[in-house]
Amino acid sequence: MEDWAGRYLGELKTQRQLSAHTIAAYRRDLAELRELAGHDDWAALTHADMRRFAARLHAGGQEPRSIARKLSGWRGFYGWLSRQIALPANPVEGVRAPRRPKTLPKALPVDAAVQLLEANRHGHPEPDELCNRAMFELLYSSGLRVSELAGLDLAYTQSEGSSSLGWYDAQAGEVVVTGKGNKMRRVPVGGPAREALAAWLAVRPPAVDGSAALFLSKRGSRVSPRVVQQRLKTHALQAGSPVHVHPHVLRHSFASHLLQSSGDLRAVQELLGHASITSTQVYTALDFQHLAAVYDRAHPRAKAK
Repeated sequence: MEDWAGRYLGELKTQRQLSAHTIAAYRRDLAELRELAGHDDWAALTHADMRRFAARLHAGGQEPRSIARKLSGWRGFYGWLSRQIALPANPVEGVRAPRRPKTLPKALPVDAAVQLLEANRHGHPEPDELCNRAMFELLYSSGLRVSELAGLDLAYTQSEGSSSLGWYDAQAGEVVVTGKGNKMRRVPVGGPAREALAAWLAVRPPAVDGSAALFLSKRGSRVSPRVVQQRLKTHALQAGSPVHVHPHVLRHSFASHLLQSSGDLRAVQELLGHASITSTQVYTALDFQHLAAVYDRAHPRAKAK
């Protein structure tokens, strides 16, 4: 068993030229498989054994994602071993990790979202602050993905075979974005976001590369999704937010608050750019949580004596 594992890891290093970190991860996974197998030979392990091993890992508290990675590594090892010796089948083929429990997206309460956007304001903001304010307001106002926000142009542009994938239509009060599956959609922009965008555009310097990017980094180039994440995180910490806030939290908050007010799931689906209503239905659970919390606070017979 040690010999087969050593040869396999050696080939990963010399032939596939994997990094030392990756090789070490494969070594740990094979060592764990050896421990689970006990004295059984590699070739003697069966599909049922692998399912039992996955169940033991899960019972031991390992996350489904971690178990899935280990199964993938074991599957690759047995694929290699089957080319060295005769095996009835790859015993890991078809073995799946336990399903990850569905977690609800995090959304801020309405008051917390408003307080976050209103925080850290003073009389004479710098251009970077105006840029941040416009980005954060737009994320919450229109429920954009951070990649969609970063890809926005000042207006629709077209040149030499390329054209804008997203842009701000100030006259219509809308943004046009291209989401997943190259699906284009128009999303309204709320009043505070339009005001924040106007303030930013009044001081926006020309982009260093001459692009029409709506939002710029400190270097004057198009802002990246990572920079948006970092700026929002810093803003939330300075605002004293008790939870970690990232751009998707504002997207979730947009969807949850809109659904609470309108109850129109199809409209929320269209505004978010979801291809399937199933993806949007998760917000109905958030809506129920909100209603349940209101009930617990307000109904005189909600709590047991």
